[in-house]
Amino acid sequence: MTAQGRRPVSAGRTVWLIARRELNARLRTKSFLIGTAVSLAILTAFVLMQSTLFAGEATSKIGLSGQATAIAGQLQEQAGARGVAVLTTSLDDLAAGEAMVADGELDVLVSGAPAALRVLVRETLDEDLRKALNAIVQEQVLRAQLAAVEVLDPDQVLDTVADATADVHALGPPDPSHDQRLAVALVIVAMLYMALLLYGTMVAHGVVEEKSSRVVEVLLATVRPWQLLLGKVVGLGLVGLAQFTLIGVVGLIMATATDVLTITGPATGTLVWGVVWYLLGYLFYATVFASAGSLVSRQEETQSVLLPITMVLVLAFVLGFGLLSRAPSGTATTLLSLLPPFSPILVPGRIALGTIQGWEIAVAAALSLLSVAALAWVGGRIYAGAALRTGGRLKVREALRD
Repeated sequence: MTAQGRRPVSAGRTVWLIARRELNARLRTKSFLIGTAVSLAILTAFVLMQSTLFAGEATSKIGLSGQATAIAGQLQEQAGARGVAVLTTSLDDLAAGEAMVADGELDVLVSGAPAALRVLVRETLDEDLRKALNAIVQEQVLRAQLAAVEVLDPDQVLDTVADATADVHALGPPDPSHDQRLAVALVIVAMLYMALLLYGTMVAHGVVEEKSSRVVEVLLATVRPWQLLLGKVVGLGLVGLAQFTLIGVVGLIMATATDVLTITGPATGTLVWGVVWYLLGYLFYATVFASAGSLVSRQEETQSVLLPITMVLVLAFVLGFGLLSRAPSGTATTLLSLLPPFSPILVPGRIALGTIQGWEIAVAAALSLLSVAALAWVGGRIYAGAALRTGGRLKVREALRD
């Protein structure tokens, strides 16, 4: 056929051709396989290190209500002597304290008289903390016995003191798989953070590279800016998806084969959800990264425009580790899970722990999709206005004006 008789290439095919170009450039390199192997090793070491740090530095949040507020100082001393860090809070409303325990905002709620403490926990009470509370009760009972007017039998006093313990109640039975679920949650959080940061940054650097080498001028002579941007985002996203899935599957097989992981079903489900939220998170962050990258023309300037985006992602990661470890069903965790910058990190982790409702997943996904659509529109305009502009760093307002 002649050039005049040739059918125009559809927009979808154009985007796919650009995406395939990125796939061919990345997947067939040795660096992809080496990077995957190194990422798997680093991830394993990182999670083990973080789990150890969290275990060693965990602080028990304890609410004190009623007469129990008087034992705050004693509790700090007794717990500290046993190597347990505690943070006490005085509560006026006992019912509110019980709700905070149920939500994970408090680890322990202590109420009642010092000589007859009532302890409420969600599932189990730390053994060292139990001993600290029992020591306080026994000290109070001993003081009462010694203050008695009548002459007491020493054996009877010792028996009475020995029988004095804190009355512990749990809201529910302990979950034997909790530790494994938490490990799976932290692993998926670390994997998502690494993938989103790596491939989001890669998109930005790819945009800057094409712009600095003037390749973008050639490409934009035949395709529209939004097609080029979408094709690059899709292509690198598929590379990241392949690596993310490969690392997850290999890690799951290794953990199951060595009996490190026995909850294969929940872990597999978490991995599937992790893939879904990788796609949502990647589309959200990669669009922003690409738009930011188009504002500069040199690789040396890239870090400065990417820093605010990177800091948001780092914040999501740090909050994810902390909230999932300490308060996976707390109010703050629930609210942050619904916000698109934090959803890709928090939602899969809460799914692994079984602390999220179906409606929360649906709302978080809907908000993420709406945000991606809005960012794609704005990002497309920024990219179109900035892709052919060289020189110094371009302001967002100037790019949107073009």
